[in-house]
Amino acid sequence: MVDTALQVDGLFKSFGPVEVLRDISVDIAPGDFLVLVGPSGCGKSTLLNCIAGLEDTTAGRIEIAGRDVTDLPPRDRDIAMVFQSYALYPTMSVAENIGFGMRIRKTAKAEMDRKVQEVGKLLQIEHLLDRRPSQLSGGQRQRVAMGRALVRDPALFLFDEPLSNLDAKLRVEMRAEIKRLHETTNATIVYVTHDQIEAMTLASRIVVLKDGVVQQVGTPSDIYHRPANTFVADFMGSPPMNLVPVSVAGDRLRIGDHEIAPGALPQAVRAAGEVTLGIRPESFTAGQRLRVRPTMAENTGSDLYLGFRLGDTPLTARLPWHFEVGDEVSLDFDTSQLCYFDRQSGMALS
Repeated sequence: MVDTALQVDGLFKSFGPVEVLRDISVDIAPGDFLVLVGPSGCGKSTLLNCIAGLEDTTAGRIEIAGRDVTDLPPRDRDIAMVFQSYALYPTMSVAENIGFGMRIRKTAKAEMDRKVQEVGKLLQIEHLLDRRPSQLSGGQRQRVAMGRALVRDPALFLFDEPLSNLDAKLRVEMRAEIKRLHETTNATIVYVTHDQIEAMTLASRIVVLKDGVVQQVGTPSDIYHRPANTFVADFMGSPPMNLVPVSVAGDRLRIGDHEIAPGALPQAVRAAGEVTLGIRPESFTAGQRLRVRPTMAENTGSDLYLGFRLGDTPLTARLPWHFEVGDEVSLDFDTSQLCYFDRQSGMALS
């Protein structure tokens, strides 16, 4: 058995003079769920298309299941894709759509019927196999599109923003469905999304991209709690991490008129003098370290998002109790969850 299901090594992609992917290197083990995430235009879909063979690479190497596929056409890469658009044949039934690829490959009818029934049961659409796509909901159509990929049993599944066309409630349901599907089949998946909630809930590993450059690769916990730079800290999280410019004096931090002592600071932070402090909104608790006056309060039912200012910097705290704007609030924060970044480069200091 190969150690890596996918290996991308030193990949570059340019469209004329415009370089959209720069020196991308990433690998995943069999059974991994890798999510490529980043803002629009960061290159994540282009990277997926290069892996699929839909785009030629400018430089670099791509291996799937230990085999160099850099110059192979998509049909020879042992992949299956699920797109944002369902791309179903409207005149075919669900069963015919799922089995179409097998029919083209002249799979025996008994084997084709067995696989269609098996995948229909796995996706909980076995009662819909005789219907046409026009008779299905958006979520059911996406299940059919996934079923068409699943019957292939490929080395690698590629998902290109498959939930973008669904409403918010259905996105949550289908996210759970894809998670269940991965746990059931142990398939190797590369999944593209701009939604950081999808990335956090689905991935075993995440690649964060910005302007065609990998910013960080890690587990969801690594990405969220130990961001490599201020871009990752700000992009991954809802609300995002609070990023506050602070002055350092010994083991004390000065923020506007506030001076706080979070405990022993890392040597790199003490030496920097001026740093950016990162505080997740949920790291705030009740306490006496900070006394602030809220400027905004958003009650979501289970939580309250409280806006306030320290010096010239607006911050958000996520709290489990209610306050009114105008009340003075006493807050503390979990010092073990603080992050520190270089003021100039934005890179993590600890």
